[in-house]
Amino acid sequence: MPIGLLTLEIYIPDARSLKDKRQVLRSLKDRLRRQFNIAIAELDHQETWQRALVGVVTISADTRHLEDSLEKVANESERLLGRDLVGSSVEVL
Repeated sequence: MPIGLLTLEIYIPDARSLKDKRQVLRSLKDRLRRQFNIAIAELDHQETWQRALVGVVTISADTRHLEDSLEKVANESERLLGRDLVGSSVEVL
């Protein structure tokens, strides 16, 4: 069964503390979880105020469905984050 991983590299220029950063990430994670059937977590830069690396994982029996689902998550992330989304990548394992 294929597993899809979407990584989002985020830069939050307005964050002045870890609390500010976590508020942005919490909002993003809550919205994406509500809309899509995914698992999402911060993977790196936990102690850096303005940077985050977020991982989104989902599974499906069909690789094409998996890729389509992660593309929708990436598009929604871009819509929500705008200029703060620096990069993204998709891997199917």
